[in-house]
Amino acid sequence: MECLVTGVKPTFGNGRLDGKVAFITGASWGIGAAVAKAYALEGASVVVSSYPEQQMEQRADEVVKSITDNGGRAIRISADVTSREQIDRVVSETRDTFGDIDVLVANAAYANRLPWHQIPIEQWDRTLEVNVRGAFLCAQACYEGMLRKGGGSIIAVTSVTVNLGMAGMLDYVTSKAGLIGFTRALAREVGKEGIRVNAVMPGAIRTEQEVALGFDENELIELSAERQCIPRRGFAEDLSGTFVYLASNDSSFVSGQVINVDGGWIHY
Repeated sequence: MECLVTGVKPTFGNGRLDGKVAFITGASWGIGAAVAKAYALEGASVVVSSYPEQQMEQRADEVVKSITDNGGRAIRISADVTSREQIDRVVSETRDTFGDIDVLVANAAYANRLPWHQIPIEQWDRTLEVNVRGAFLCAQACYEGMLRKGGGSIIAVTSVTVNLGMAGMLDYVTSKAGLIGFTRALAREVGKEGIRVNAVMPGAIRTEQEVALGFDENELIELSAERQCIPRRGFAEDLSGTFVYLASNDSSFVSGQVINVDGGWIHY
């Protein structure tokens, strides 16, 4: 089967997030950057958060510039999501600039590729710390502000690898499975307070991180053609509409859900 190269770009700018404040972790590139731009186009004030490292901060600044050049509102605040003190600082600075946070997108992720028996304990711990502890700390830090606003939306980012299994990424897949449990359990706890908790499960999405991990592009193109109902490569922009939906009042009766955006790869 032939693999299509591109799809239809989503259209934003209908004010679906007017007045909302969004905090997006891992927003220097890939999915996080695409979501930040989409949120800004829909009227949100956006905190573009990056890991405190020069290259990541430069990328985040480019995302902010893209947003502000188009008339949007955005700032960059760097933080290591595994540090409670740094995340509390992000929330405090956001409140001072834009107000309390309405939407958290816990997108920051750490990934590496090694056979399972070669994974150092330091890598295992770092993966779980960034991908799971980071989401937990960010949610806790945003909680009081969401209560003051009478509700909010927390969106985790899991992975299709949880359903498929993936050799060479045991720590990553384990952490992304943990985020599904996090999503479902937290939704039960905060629903009565008007806070929704959902997760997006991306498929094979072409991002800078995917390239850095050394995946073979030709193999992924063939895989997309063979396995997906929509036979083309996925891009970060393909996910933006789902993130906008989950952040907006359109999803006011949706919580505890994992939404696949994978071109029809996984069927339940």
